Amino acid sequence: MNRRQFITASLTAAVAGFGAAVSSSDAQPAVEARKPMKILVLTGSPRKNGNSATLAAQFIKGAEEAGHAVTRFDAALKNVHPCIACNSCGMDGPCVFQDDFQFVREHIVPADLVAFATPMYYFGFSSQLKAVLDRFYAINGSIHTPKKAVLLMTYADSSARKEQPLQAHYEMLLDYLGWTDAGRVIAPGVWPAGAVSGTAYPQKAYELGRSL
Repeated sequence: MNRRQFITASLTAAVAGFGAAVSSSDAQPAVEARKPMKILVLTGSPRKNGNSATLAAQFIKGAEEAGHAVTRFDAALKNVHPCIACNSCGMDGPCVFQDDFQFVREHIVPADLVAFATPMYYFGFSSQLKAVLDRFYAINGSIHTPKKAVLLMTYADSSARKEQPLQAHYEMLLDYLGWTDAGRVIAPGVWPAGAVSGTAYPQKAYELGRSL
């Protein structure tokens, strides 16, 4: 090999090596697989095929496809007695009412995320779901742990101002419990059962669940 051939070969090898080094250093790290979560979905609609129930179903579909374990509790179809402020539970003990809230107690404590799906009734959560929230008092000491939360909400009006009280309640609840908001789907202008199906909101609920 003469001098010119030697220099040409050396430069070619150097360039190839440099390119390999750049390629190696610029490679993107593999995306870590998301850790499967335990998710509890609390629904509040008394209509089995109500609009908020539709959002809940789509959210669950997306979350399950993402590999999460989802448990659903339909408050309006269960027996949950309202809290009577007897304080027998001491904010973290057995409740005097042995009803379906026991199911919530068993699943909310280990849950990584809690989703609230409700229609707006008189600017707040449905009364059936509110009864569940009030019974949180009996597990207060057990659920003040880091969790995520999601709000799926429907209402007949179309004024964003009208949804503010319910959203404020949700935000204060999370602030008190030390939970973090993981997303919201707010669907205005839906009243008859099934009305939300003709909108983009079920897809948004699905995408929210899928993104977790």
